Amino acid sequence: MKILVLALDSVFDTGLTVMLDALKLANRFAAMQTGGALTFDVSIVGMRKKVRSGQGLAIPVQAIASNVKPDWVVVPALNTSTPELLVPALGRRDVNEAKQQLRIWHAQGAHIAASCIGTFLLAETGLLDGGEATTTWWLGPLFRQRYPKVALDESRMLVPSGRIVTAGAAMGHLDLALWLIHKASPELAAMVSRYLLADLRSSQAPYIVPSHLAQADPAIQRFERWARDHLKEGFSLDEAASALATSPRTLQRRCQAVLGKSPLAYFQDLRVERARSLVHGSDMDLDAIAAEVGYVDGSTLGTLLRDRLGRGVRELRADLR
Repeated sequence: MKILVLALDSVFDTGLTVMLDALKLANRFAAMQTGGALTFDVSIVGMRKKVRSGQGLAIPVQAIASNVKPDWVVVPALNTSTPELLVPALGRRDVNEAKQQLRIWHAQGAHIAASCIGTFLLAETGLLDGGEATTTWWLGPLFRQRYPKVALDESRMLVPSGRIVTAGAAMGHLDLALWLIHKASPELAAMVSRYLLADLRSSQAPYIVPSHLAQADPAIQRFERWARDHLKEGFSLDEAASALATSPRTLQRRCQAVLGKSPLAYFQDLRVERARSLVHGSDMDLDAIAAEVGYVDGSTLGTLLRDRLGRGVRELRADLR
């Protein structure tokens, strides 16, 4: 499998290296099994002769050869973790040239994978339009704003869509690497996973901080503050809208546009976040915690925690021991 890793200036160091290390480790195990044959033919390419990482380290890139037809092109994240840094970076000359090159590779039949903020670069090409994707969870609101033609679900860790696959935040690069290795050989992926002490995760949901998402929009910030003050009560869309001096329909639309979910769903996210905090930081039993976040009994809350976080109360408390 011919893989080109596209490294641009100020690429996220960890994302790039974890991808390369995982593929190299897979090749080592493959060579042991086959007597020398490599599963992955990996090259690092760049739009410039000299490329430096976000930490200022020189990256040994090769020039892009027109006669090379990759099976996969991997786009790691740029080292720009906030909208203030990311939006200007997407207009850089080398980034614009990379967009055009990605369109060429895709037209030639290549599969394309992007992780974390690399998904923004891929979305800029238009290749994700009409398809599904995930991205860095805390930049989900910005992604929705810039790319309304893409069906975004930032709660997922990996989203294959046609000949494109996108992965989530930061260490989602490792999940993407394991996914690529699994495509070639499930046995290799299992071995690499065990050596790296890493499992292929399906969800970013346990890592999402709802309050960070609210910061993307003043109206959602006001809704979040109101919701936190009313977690013990049953949710009322009419009461929430009235408190924010808006209509229920407008609040519904704003939540959907910014968060990709309904006000009720976001309210439940805040309940789960508060419940997890109490599980970790108090000796309260589950029924008492349930009462604090507006549920009648602990069993209902326990089921919700397991569904949302993939872990029950005992596992969550065991994490702190």
